[in-house]
Amino acid sequence: MFRVAYIVSHPIQYQAPLLRLLANSGEIALKVFFLSDFSFGSYYDEGFNQTFKWNTGLSDDYDWELLPRCLLGPQTARRTYWPLRNLHRVLRLGRFDALWVHGWGHVGLIQAVHAASMMGLPVLLRGESTPDFCNSSTLRRRLSRAFCSRLFQRVSGFLSIGTLNRNFYLRFGVPDDHIFSMPYAVDNEFFQRHCREAAKDREKLRSTLGLEKERTIILFVGRLAREKAPEDLLTAWMAVQARWDTRPPYLVFIGDGPLRSRLERLAGLHAGNGVRFLGFRNQLELPAFYDLCDMLVLPSHFEPWGLVLNEVMNAAKPLVASDHVGAASDLIDDGVNGFVYRAGDLASLADSLHQLSVSGELRLVMGQRSLERIDTWNFSKDRQGLIQALTAVSKRRSPTVSHSRQFS
Repeated sequence: MFRVAYIVSHPIQYQAPLLRLLANSGEIALKVFFLSDFSFGSYYDEGFNQTFKWNTGLSDDYDWELLPRCLLGPQTARRTYWPLRNLHRVLRLGRFDALWVHGWGHVGLIQAVHAASMMGLPVLLRGESTPDFCNSSTLRRRLSRAFCSRLFQRVSGFLSIGTLNRNFYLRFGVPDDHIFSMPYAVDNEFFQRHCREAAKDREKLRSTLGLEKERTIILFVGRLAREKAPEDLLTAWMAVQARWDTRPPYLVFIGDGPLRSRLERLAGLHAGNGVRFLGFRNQLELPAFYDLCDMLVLPSHFEPWGLVLNEVMNAAKPLVASDHVGAASDLIDDGVNGFVYRAGDLASLADSLHQLSVSGELRLVMGQRSLERIDTWNFSKDRQGLIQALTAVSKRRSPTVSHSRQFS
């Protein structure tokens, strides 16, 4: 059994079921360390412009601890620049076989990588970056690339969440045999079960929302922020609506953010009563909307992954996403279980929406293929990938030995 320390900035809703599975697998003695506990209670999320508390458990059924930070008490705010204290002692006393960290966006995570490296403890890194990170020529990006190059030399194994993430590491010269597949997955069983339960009250929900029967429902779930491009979707939907004489498809926005008032104003001017803004909805509420919709659209201009695609696939629904959505490379087979279009190409987006809106048979076939695809993209693959990585790095033991080359 591998003894693994996992350090992450704070409790993250979608990670909790995976951590429970790993901790109870019988293959890993997992100890989770958080740098902040702010997400345990109610907190304000700038992206959603909402104060809320997650309605699913974040820390049940696995061993966790809040790491102390310099001059801060046990209840710590989200201060990504604030360093840890006694980290070497924590890692030494734990007698761990490896350290696994999630990203490098917190000074405590960087500290952890350096501390483990100095102790000869193998480091596994899981992050979300894609090759777009490497393309910008701005000074900030150049400095970030230089920082990553140095940090990666202290990492023994890289846990890839998908194809674009793997390509990102390869761009830095990471050897292919140092990259292990640990795909970004959600709790498929949870979403499939709750979607089945929600189907019983589908028509009641439709009536509550004032949506006519048999009219197609296009769904967006996410922050109403510029990078998510909800205005692209609204504009493309208006073009689709113009092609219909009667009963055009509905467009439903779930989420909140800085663009909401602008979108509501545009919808009020041009869209009649075909658009609904339902605001932020918590985790347990979402399966009902996944069951209700006929397709989900993620038009983002920047999206390292996009877990909402994983979630709605468990309701057997087709997808439409831009090519700037990281998950699209792995979860959408263009023309098979949905459509992938060039980000910002509103004509192509409108065509995809129209094709799915006019054909219930196409939606049914593509939706079934989505379900089949997501059944193979699961926590079991995550467990396998992590075990494979732990087995490989334990043979090398020291990250300073395992990386004799400089990453370019």
